[in-house]
Amino acid sequence: MSELVIFWHRRDLRISDNVGLALARQQSSKIVGVFCFDPHILKRDDIAPARVTYMIGCLEELQQRYQLVGSQLLFLHDEPSQGIPALALALKAKAVFWNLDVEPYSQKRDQQVTQALKEKGIAVENSWDQLLHPPTAITTKSGTPYTVYTPFWKNWINQPKAEPQTTLKDTESLTEQEQKNTELVGVITLPTAKDLGYVWDNELLLVPGEEAALKTLEEFCHSTISQYQEQRNFPSIDATSKLSAALKFGAIGIRTIWHAAETAYNDSRSDESRDSIETWQKELAWREFYQQAMYSFPQLSQGSYRQVFKDFPWDNNQELFQAWCEGKTGYPIVDAAMRQLNETGWMHNRCRMIVASFLTKDLLINWQWGEQYFMQNLFDGDLSANNGGWQWSASSGMDPKPLRIFNPASQAQKFDPEAEYIRQWLPELSSIDTQYLVTGQIHQSDRDYCGYPAPIVNHKQRQQEFKRRYQQQKSD
Repeated sequence: MSELVIFWHRRDLRISDNVGLALARQQSSKIVGVFCFDPHILKRDDIAPARVTYMIGCLEELQQRYQLVGSQLLFLHDEPSQGIPALALALKAKAVFWNLDVEPYSQKRDQQVTQALKEKGIAVENSWDQLLHPPTAITTKSGTPYTVYTPFWKNWINQPKAEPQTTLKDTESLTEQEQKNTELVGVITLPTAKDLGYVWDNELLLVPGEEAALKTLEEFCHSTISQYQEQRNFPSIDATSKLSAALKFGAIGIRTIWHAAETAYNDSRSDESRDSIETWQKELAWREFYQQAMYSFPQLSQGSYRQVFKDFPWDNNQELFQAWCEGKTGYPIVDAAMRQLNETGWMHNRCRMIVASFLTKDLLINWQWGEQYFMQNLFDGDLSANNGGWQWSASSGMDPKPLRIFNPASQAQKFDPEAEYIRQWLPELSSIDTQYLVTGQIHQSDRDYCGYPAPIVNHKQRQQEFKRRYQQQKSD
């Protein structure tokens, strides 16, 4: 009989193309999975009900997959530094395997769990799985982390990428006595999102789990990816992969995604198609850039990267913030995007940039307010990507170009020229002429008739005020 090992799932809710799980299987055929509902995470004020619902769905499928290969996925609701070692001791586990994470809290938690396991004489085995390259692998010539994307990309794309890992199979089950022992250390049945205090009654944009993620990837690489560069910025067109939540929770492996994109690239018959695929690959590199930045500069999670924004004089007007949250700013493209977020738990990436610029540059509200609101609502909310995107939009982060300020009207005219997206999410404005919708110059009588608010700020005046404060900060 093989010695038992435990695999602790976190952001890798799958049994295929999972680096740590494949290594654990190499060591033993008697392998049991565990997922720990961490009260520190569940009690935070930036948890989205849609995200918890998606995660539970992934865990439900993962549990079934473990059963199909002859093993079990166990669940704990406990401090990981208490629950994981207690379970390992109860099962007389030889070792506990897990994949590492870049986030500051995760690293601190993992250190505590590692120490507690080693004190009990239980081995710890760690791997990097959620990135194509570990966060310290891609560095400048002087060995320092990159803080600008373009040179990072040029280095990153030229590094060889690993092939997908083998799928877990042929495992041994727990004995009856071992199963009884797990109950003594607090193993629970899989809770629902409502059990955990989170209610999401709307449909999810992506069906949870590994099977749905693989199918979505296949469909995207078979058709949409070849037009990605041309169509990705138009929110009314279904032109993006929709895999962000699957990547956040690891319902699909990054090597599987890269391999599929490379296959599509090699099968392409036009330069335009290959350019589109490379554009999407650059988005995967942005994801890795932000993750290596979070790993190397954990202070990003607490505030601005650039000194000029460390004590920026934001207005932080609560009423204006509430109007932004509810999609009642009087700027149609901004309001359509916020309503999409509130109703679906997702927002098109172009619109994420538009609303973030509006919050910081028009409303003069601290980007961290928006960062938190996104995390409270996005079903794909990821600390590194969300923080990176918000700091990019606020001009407070890495890779800053001359101060970016998005004009909502010109953005709508360029990327929603027929106002299809605006009409979809602001149905009360469906009868208004397209020209007025995309410019935002809706007559007051029409606003009154539709019950749609007047603009809460003047874009031109506010961007001038933002620039004035920015220059003042720079000169101080």
